[in-house]
Amino acid sequence: MTQLLYITATPKPPDHSVGLQVGQAFLHTYQEAHPDDDVRVFDLYQESFQTVDGDVVRAWEKLRKERLDFSELSPIERQKIKALNDITEMVMRADKYVFVSPMWNWGIPPRLKEFIDAFVVVGKTFYYSERGPVGLLHDKKALHIQSSGGIYSSGPTAAMDHSHPYLRQVLGIVGIRDVQALYVEGHDFQPEHAKEIVRTAMDQAVKLASTW
Repeated sequence: MTQLLYITATPKPPDHSVGLQVGQAFLHTYQEAHPDDDVRVFDLYQESFQTVDGDVVRAWEKLRKERLDFSELSPIERQKIKALNDITEMVMRADKYVFVSPMWNWGIPPRLKEFIDAFVVVGKTFYYSERGPVGLLHDKKALHIQSSGGIYSSGPTAAMDHSHPYLRQVLGIVGIRDVQALYVEGHDFQPEHAKEIVRTAMDQAVKLASTW
């Protein structure tokens, strides 16, 4: 069974987030077109998940540098490493990914960065070779629905986008090379065209979801 992991990274409700509105249009159409697929929705601002903290870093150092066994870690270290592994394995099980996130200060929201750090883990989703990192997640694909009040997908401001290019890069590191972008942008820069911008993006999302 194909599994889709649908990840949202905004604290706003859908009626205040154009990105979520476009994402929901995609998800609704996708579920209609792929009724047998397993869809998991993971809201990064609602779900509680383990992040990389001091205990996790110390546990990694013990496992990698000191060659300790997992059972030799402290109880809190074992608990947190297991919780972090649960996130990593959730990502590893999926076949398709949809990331819905706004551009914040030209980058990704902090909760999305924490989520990325939970699954971009050496020895789990990639390893280092003499030629650099090699991804272990194969035959998977991702879609990034990115919203921004200005226009950053092209033109003179494209160099300021450290959001989608970063996500594409880290997904490539773990082996996910088929990464598409759907931009919902310019609605603040051109408020008189905001409804048209969102409607066009929703039409694109619906069209893509039916065959994705």
